[in-house]
Amino acid sequence: MQKQYSLFRRGGLAIAVTAMFGCGFSACTTTPPTQDNGASVDRHEINTHVDSALSRLYETVPSSRDLVRRAKGVVVFPSVLQAGFVVGGEYGKGSLRVGNVSEEYLRLTAGSVGWQIGAQSKAIVLLFMTQDALEAFRRSNGWEVGADATVALATIGANGDIDTNTAQKPIIGFVTTNAGLMAGVSLQGAKIDKIIR
Repeated sequence: MQKQYSLFRRGGLAIAVTAMFGCGFSACTTTPPTQDNGASVDRHEINTHVDSALSRLYETVPSSRDLVRRAKGVVVFPSVLQAGFVVGGEYGKGSLRVGNVSEEYLRLTAGSVGWQIGAQSKAIVLLFMTQDALEAFRRSNGWEVGADATVALATIGANGDIDTNTAQKPIIGFVTTNAGLMAGVSLQGAKIDKIIR
């Protein structure tokens, strides 16, 4: 009986967390819900939000525009929802763009270790500055920050430009909110999978 009760409690928690992520993530988007949940609608919505996230990044960090232009591939998760007050999880959908064209659609999941506690939404942009780094990412079947590659998170100097050492790394990451570029965060352990359509 005790074992059945324990399983019930765990199952109930999983359902609650899933519902919370679903409601919270939909609340972070500006696109109204639609009856058609087909792949084409998802792609259109993701692409629209990716464009908006890149525009906000350029406004927040003007020097990022040149890095994005030079990158071999750009991964953008426009709205990653964190819910550290429940189980410490994060989730978001995005895309890989090569030559400004979305070639793959992706899902990010992560624990909240190293992140601020509480519920919030953030955008994550990863720039693959070398062809080798991009190809390793594309070949992976579940790519994890720290295990598969190191991501150098961008920091801004006193002159408003991205730190020179960071700008020379193979993979550069930006984490932004409506308030601007986040400092003191970590992407360690974040896992990116392809969305199968």
